Amino acid sequence: MRRLALSLAVLLGLAWTAMALEPGEALDDPALEARARALSKELRCLVCQNESIDDSAAPLARDLRLLVRERLLAGDSDSQVLDHIVARYGEFVLLRPPVRPGTWLLWFGPFAAVAIGAGVIAWRVRRKPARAVNPELTEDEERRLRDIVNDGRN
Repeated sequence: MRRLALSLAVLLGLAWTAMALEPGEALDDPALEARARALSKELRCLVCQNESIDDSAAPLARDLRLLVRERLLAGDSDSQVLDHIVARYGEFVLLRPPVRPGTWLLWFGPFAAVAIGAGVIAWRVRRKPARAVNPELTEDEERRLRDIVNDGRN
């Protein structure tokens, strides 16, 4: 059992070090490579949609990583690289799109949905009539209740 736990720990530790970046993609200049990695973490993989292109092993993510490095080698600034990719793929490619009227639903929609849900629940709770603590019983119900209580005592 101890060996299994140790093996799992080693495998999990190795999994964290696995990168989607392939050896041939890395730039020779460490400063440019650091910029490329930072930019790659800001861009969404259009295949996986919930991972950055830095983390994704999808072929399209690889193409985007290469495009980022190509633009950096051409002398583009970080904002120019992002602008170029957004121009080609739209704002959806950004993991953190800018907050502006066109993206308000994306940024504030979940909070609005929770607020509306809480409001509906509160409205339903208030609208529901309170139950009587001691409801009036019909004669048949009282007789039946007395029979049940008496049977329980015997």
